[in-house]
Formats: sequence, C-alpha cells, structure tokens
Amino acid sequence: MMQVFVAALVIVALVPLFFFFYFLNVYIRALASKAHVSLWNLVGMKLRRVPPTLIVEALIRCKKAGLTDIATDALEAHYLAGGDVLNVVNALIAADKAGIELKFPQAAAIDLAGRDVFDAVRVSVNPRVIDCPDPAKGRTTIDAVAKDGIQLKAKARVTVRANLNRLVGGATEETIIARVGEGIVTTIGSADTYKDVLENPDRISNVVLAKGLDSGTAFDILSIDIADVDVGQNIGAQLQADQAEADMRVAQARAESRRAMAVAAEQEMKARVQEMQAKVVGAQAEVPLAMASALRDGNLGVLDYYRLENIKADTDMRNSITGPEAGEEPQQS
Repeated sequence: MMQVFVAALVIVALVPLFFFFYFLNVYIRALASKAHVSLWNLVGMKLRRVPPTLIVEALIRCKKAGLTDIATDALEAHYLAGGDVLNVVNALIAADKAGIELKFPQAAAIDLAGRDVFDAVRVSVNPRVIDCPDPAKGRTTIDAVAKDGIQLKAKARVTVRANLNRLVGGATEETIIARVGEGIVTTIGSADTYKDVLENPDRISNVVLAKGLDSGTAFDILSIDIADVDVGQNIGAQLQADQAEADMRVAQARAESRRAMAVAAEQEMKARVQEMQAKVVGAQAEVPLAMASALRDGNLGVLDYYRLENIKADTDMRNSITGPEAGEEPQQS
C-alpha cells in the first residue's frame, strides 16, 4: 500500500511538471511579453482544442500594440467559431494606428461574414481605384447614345473607401460598377448632342456622383473620374436607314400585292370578253337557222333572202376598201 501511495504521489507530482515543461516555451514567451497567461489556462486551451501558440501570439500582438481590452476568452471564442484570429488582430492594430474606431466584436463579425477585415481596413486607409467597366468582364468601354443619335464610348475610374459600419451586409464592388455604368449611360443619353459631353466630360462625373450611388454598399465613393470618351457610330442614322429600308420593303410588298390583283382582274376581264364573244358566235350561228325556218314557214321569200345577201356583200366590200379603224378589230362575217 505504501508503494502504491508513493507511486500515486509521484504521478500527481509529475503531471504538473509535464504540463509545465510542455507549455514552457509558450508560457515564458507570454510572460516575457507581459501578456500573462496562466498555465491552467493554457491547459484548458489544449483541452478545448484551441492552439495555445496561436492565442498567445494574438494576445502578444494586442498587448504590444496597446490594445489591452481584448481577453483570451474572446480570442478563443472567435477561433472556435471558425474565424481568422490573427487577421482580426492585425486589422484592429491597423485601425488603431490609423485612428479608425474598430472594436473586436465588430471586426470578428466582419471576419465571420466572409469579408477580409484587414483588407477592409487597408482600403479604408488607402482608397482603392476601380475601373468601370471591369476589363476582366470582357468589356473595355461603356457605350451610350446621345439624343442626336451619336454613340459615345466612355471609361471611368471610381475611387472608393471601405465603410466599416456597412461592411456586413453591404454590396460589393460589382454593385458600384453597375450603378456607375448606369449613371454614365443615363447622363450621356440625356445630353442633347454628343458635343456637349465631349466639351464637358466632368458633367458625367458630377451628375453620377450626385446620385448617391454608394448607398447600401460597403464603400464610400470619393470621386468618379472620366478617363476617356471616344465617339462611336452614328446609331441614329443607322436606325433611320434600317427603318427606311424596312418601309421600302413594305411598300414593295404592297405594290406587288396591288399588281397581282390588277393582273388577276385583267385575266378575269379577258375571260369575260371570251365569254361574250362565244355568246355572239352562238347568236350568229342561230341566224341561218332562223332564216331557214322563216323560208320553210313562208315568212321570208327567196328574193328577200338574196336581197339580204347582196346587202351583206356590199357591206363586206366597203369594209375591205376602207379598212378597220385604229383600235378596232374587223367584223367577223
């Protein structure tokens, strides 16, 4: 029993020594940096699966930068939530040196929202220039048409600064580019002539900047500068030419329809003429029959018949001598 008691006592004595030597490097480093962390706290971090070296490193940076209001529990909680502890600490140090008010809960929320909080602080200190449109999207100019139909191609550069208060839930750079592009198109489209835009390119930036395009975004727009304005095609003339060509095709189609109707009417009239001529021929064919019937019935004598034949022969002779008049067809016997 004595041996068991001594062995248990040795084990109990060795456990603290084991933890002491295991965390000796981290403990001495924290102690030398005046960022004291107790040994039991380091053991607790290990049991909670939090890397003590990472937490101590972040705590040392905060202490050396003068940020004394950040506790190890907050750093551990942010690590366990999946955040980047060192990035948040670097952002807090950069914001403090730049005179920007940024607290640890706000920085942790920005980091957990998926934003790079350290990059946001740098953009807040050193504004970023955004090309509009974005060349990476495949377009190099924003095309718009003035009231006189002339196309203008513009390029703009937008200077933005990160707004830390709107960083969580605020729109990204794509929204800024889209809004600025819409403002440029609207401003050029409202110009009476393209010359007005070329004479005063700053008119575009002033009008667009006055619209408050940064509302609801994670940035504050500092300036909108028109980098280049080029004259494109005469869209108005092209549209008028296309409209004239379309009108000509419609008129040709209507004329062709009327011509087809006229041809059909002409053919119909020819058919009616042939029909009437057939009726005339039929009526003429009935004359000899009527004369034969009149001779049989005694209503017409032989002398009367010869007299009619002589009159007919005289008429044919006169017609052959005088000839038919212009535009008239010779009478059929």
